[in-house]
Amino acid sequence: MILIGENINIVSKTLGPAFKSRDPGPVREMVRAQVEAGMDYLDLNIGPARRGGEELMEWVVGTVREVSDTPLSLDTTNPAAIEAGLRVYGDGRALVNSISLVRMEAGFPLVRRYRAEMVGLLWGREGMPRDAAERGMIAAELVYEANKAGIPNEDIWVDPIVTPASSADTNQVQPCLEFISMLQDIAPGCKSTVGLSNISNGAPNDLRPYLNRTYLMMLMKYGLHSAIVDAFDSELIEIARGDRPELVDLVHRLMDGERPDLASLDQEEARYAKTVRVLTGESLYSASWLEV
Repeated sequence: MILIGENINIVSKTLGPAFKSRDPGPVREMVRAQVEAGMDYLDLNIGPARRGGEELMEWVVGTVREVSDTPLSLDTTNPAAIEAGLRVYGDGRALVNSISLVRMEAGFPLVRRYRAEMVGLLWGREGMPRDAAERGMIAAELVYEANKAGIPNEDIWVDPIVTPASSADTNQVQPCLEFISMLQDIAPGCKSTVGLSNISNGAPNDLRPYLNRTYLMMLMKYGLHSAIVDAFDSELIEIARGDRPELVDLVHRLMDGERPDLASLDQEEARYAKTVRVLTGESLYSASWLEV
């Protein structure tokens, strides 16, 4: 699985001020740490960047490329900032994160001009898709329009939009799984990707890793290609790299309907089993689900 480090982000308490003052030191340190942690791509999230976005993205890309040639995902809704980053990118192919139906007119030409790849975000013209079927319809239209613009399926990474398990709209957890399972039927050759940490937004910090890791294992059942992740969750990385097959097997058996007695599981297995039940809607989400 391709892992994209999420930790170069303007909302970071360390990197946000460094971005503002154009201090390369903390950025370079974060780059080195994520590369050492095994990230395949680095996501550079500068936010909406409505003012000064072009200069900021150019500076961030240049700073990162000074210390690493790891592929980059350029993450902003500002197309001018995306282009500024692509201009200074250098060798290799960047990943434009992201392009939706409402941003394709500005985004597609940049992908073509700079030989980039793109994340196809399944945000529809009417907003958030409600289920797997709507995701499928949006994906089909977005990929069709990208193909018309000269972008092949193989250059498109489709993001179904993961939403927090803690929100009232918890029924979005299952539709993402369903969509990933049918992506190759809808758009053969396209890759799948998710912003994994979105699943745990709003959860207590000590519980977020269980949601992230469990949902990753659930998505892996359907062949997830890549995920934007916390580069410093070492157990999550082990799972993604295939080093925890016993946990993955347990999660997949639970998804298939097996219901073992929790008392028969060790403490770690029981925690993941309880988290599967929360994510599948079998148990109600609460900040104490591991204690029940």
